[in-house]
Amino acid sequence: MAKVKYDWYQTETAVTVTVLLKNAAEKNYSVQLEQNSLRLQADDIEPIVLSLWNPINTEQSSHKATPSKVEIKLAKMIGHRWDALERQQQAHEQPSTAVAPAKQKHDWDKISKEIEKDDPEKDDVSQLFKKIFADANEDTKKAMMKSYYESGGTVLSTNWAEVGAKQVEVQPPDGCEYKKWN
Repeated sequence: MAKVKYDWYQTETAVTVTVLLKNAAEKNYSVQLEQNSLRLQADDIEPIVLSLWNPINTEQSSHKATPSKVEIKLAKMIGHRWDALERQQQAHEQPSTAVAPAKQKHDWDKISKEIEKDDPEKDDVSQLFKKIFADANEDTKKAMMKSYYESGGTVLSTNWAEVGAKQVEVQPPDGCEYKKWN
């Protein structure tokens, strides 16, 4: 039996697992969803069994086949980011038959949280901007909101006379390129 590759991504409300499976509809695939697990079986492949990080709502979850993959959308019960797709197994549990990743993947959300914890000045800067905004008059508040919004977060101005007169241009940092996402 062949092993298949899969990947996943998430939003605040759902996790999407994409299983690369050619001619999925012709392979008689089946997906079984339980609150804490996912199982995918198909002709000529090793079954994928996942012990999910957090519980899912099986009634609101779904799956569909395309010519090259099966996409499984898992509705989260708790609307927050998962640290990983699967829970770490306890020492007494049997290992699953899930496909192991070929190389180590980085959990960028976890790394970002660790950096934020290590950066004592981050809170100071955030507090400074909150204090400036809270102590400002209405024109300064309007200038700050308008400049930040129109520049895509690249400009923060307190001068309403300058900001109110025209559109605020995007000014990315040196060496960076601004891309607008639709």
